[in-house]
This record gives sequence, structure tokens and C-alpha cells, in this order.
Amino acid sequence: MSIQKAYLAGGCFWGMEELFRMQPGVTDTETGYAGGENEHPTYRKHPGHAETLEVTYDSKETNFENLLDFFFQIHDPTTLNRQGNDVGTSYRSAIFYQNDEQKAEAEKFIQRVNDSGRWDSPVVTTLEPFEAFWPAEPEHQDYLQNVPWGYTCHYVRPGGSYLLK
Repeated sequence: MSIQKAYLAGGCFWGMEELFRMQPGVTDTETGYAGGENEHPTYRKHPGHAETLEVTYDSKETNFENLLDFFFQIHDPTTLNRQGNDVGTSYRSAIFYQNDEQKAEAEKFIQRVNDSGRWDSPVVTTLEPFEAFWPAEPEHQDYLQNVPWGYTCHYVRPGGSYLLK
């Protein structure tokens, strides 16, 4: 089966969605919540959940490592519970791994990012077992497509791919 999913949290889900949707091999994106305490979380009530992006991709065209590479290029993985002006555990950097292979690949990639010397501080991205993904409300889906002047703190950071080093 070539269609796979990855669950990544790196601050506000709007900005991540807008950048990931354009990546080769990504067939769909959906904003939502993962890693928290309640079922059916909402934007107003999601204790412990991180704003998370569900990335659907075709493994014939890309892979989990490529997604991780891009993930670490578009947010600051060294700020604890913060991206830009967004502060709190909802905005933590996290990878919700679905199996031991994804966990090992994420651990290896975090080491690669730390070894790159690109950041002054170590990566604080958490590795959390995937339990459930809860889609966000309709107004949070495709937000920057619908509100192109909307807020985002995501952009491709200088330095390029970690895979080329």
C-alpha cells in the first residue's frame, strides 16, 4: 500500500499545512489535534493536545525521512512549547510515531539535526506514540488558502535539506 500518513506538530497547524501541501508526494493534509487528554477535542478545549498536521503521502513518490527533513526546515525545533508568538503545549514540536520504524527514523533524524550545528540549542521535539488524531473544525482546514493574509510563523529556514549534509 503506497498511501501512508504521518502526524507532525510544529506550532500552529495553519502554517505547516500551507507549506506541506505543496511538497512532492503529499496527496492531502488535514489539521487537527493529537497527544492530549480528551476525545473529540476542539480549538477551545484540547487539554494536552498539540496542534497537529496529518500528512497523507504516496510512498512511491516520497518517504517519512523526506517529510521529517521538511518538517525540521519549516519550524524551530529548539523552542520548548513555542513557535513564533504562539506559546503553550498546544504549539510544541512533536512527532507522533505509528511504529518502531518511524520512531527509530525520527530519533536518527533528530540526532542529524542536532549534529548539523544549525541551531544554538538542542532539539526539544518530542517523540510520542500515535494514539488518535482528531480533525480540527472546518474553519481551521485550509485556513491560509481561505485567508491568505492570515498569521503564520512557518517558513523554510536557511540551510536547506538536512539530507544533503
